[in-house]
Amino acid sequence: MFLRSSYLTILLNASAFAQQIGTCPVFPADSIWNTRVDQLSVHPSSASWVTTIGPAAVLHPDFGAGLWNGGPIGIPFITVPGTQTKYPATFLYQSESDPGPYAVPLNAPIEGGSASTGDRHAIAVDTTNCILYELYRAFPQTASWRGDSGAIFNLNSHALRPLSWTSADAAGLPIFPGLVRYDEILAGEIKHALRFTVPQTQRAYLWPGRHYASSQTGTQYPPMGARFRLKADFDISAFSPTNQIILTALKRYGMMLADNGSAWFLSGAPDSRWNDTDLRALRNIQGANFEAVDTAPLMIDVNSGQARQTSVFVTVNPPAASVQVKQQRQFSATVTGSSNQAVTWDVNGVVG
Repeated sequence: MFLRSSYLTILLNASAFAQQIGTCPVFPADSIWNTRVDQLSVHPSSASWVTTIGPAAVLHPDFGAGLWNGGPIGIPFITVPGTQTKYPATFLYQSESDPGPYAVPLNAPIEGGSASTGDRHAIAVDTTNCILYELYRAFPQTASWRGDSGAIFNLNSHALRPLSWTSADAAGLPIFPGLVRYDEILAGEIKHALRFTVPQTQRAYLWPGRHYASSQTGTQYPPMGARFRLKADFDISAFSPTNQIILTALKRYGMMLADNGSAWFLSGAPDSRWNDTDLRALRNIQGANFEAVDTAPLMIDVNSGQARQTSVFVTVNPPAASVQVKQQRQFSATVTGSSNQAVTWDVNGVVG
């Protein structure tokens, strides 16, 4: 920072959130989704789980631009206003689904396209009321939705699904907060955990996971909700700026195991601005470059997504500025990790 005047104002923005959509937080700042895990201990089962998933299998960005098999590449979502029409929904797993109605337009984008035979996730975010709607195996009807399961989340809340309930995802977790979104690339930082899949999981789940989807009882299989991170010593300097943003998030926030699928498949939202050739460079990263972390110390309540904050991180925006004589420049500082943490700052070595 280059300072040519003592008239400098720095304001702490206590209402800033780690992740936002519109004016809504994507869960509170101290949600487990928005909590860094780069200082946590390695999980005792890490080596075993990585071996089972595949140490030589490569990271696969399961999102991009254009079409694949006629559908968008990734899990799409749509934002809607509070006036969006809500539609009734019926589900195969009705007893573990929120009854609705769902503010998901009947023409909402479907994962894999309208003719998809896959997971067919449909996601809508009400950015007026900060409500997230998610459907699995979603089929629009004349004036309703039919699907296998559905879940509704209050983005201002720490509430988890009822214990043992599924959601629109096998782990009983929300999908949207774990997606890589291109608007985050434009912002220069991803400040939340990501979502990924593996071929075989354990008949168990770890907080904040709420549901399993397996008959495997061997402890060599990772349970739903397990959190992995890219190892700190993995050199990302040769990757593109876009990929470095993704890889930095994988080091800091890691990724949560959310579903059965292909090994190390990383979820994101389709966007015409992705460079698919550039994203393919992420496949140079192998499973052996990841490790599972022990998130148990972060848990405050098994039925809450609130995470104990053990570290404090401060982000100042803009990170540097030249201020003219007798002029002011306002800075915002986002403090995550403690709501009552005092911050000492200085300008060119002069403590403020």
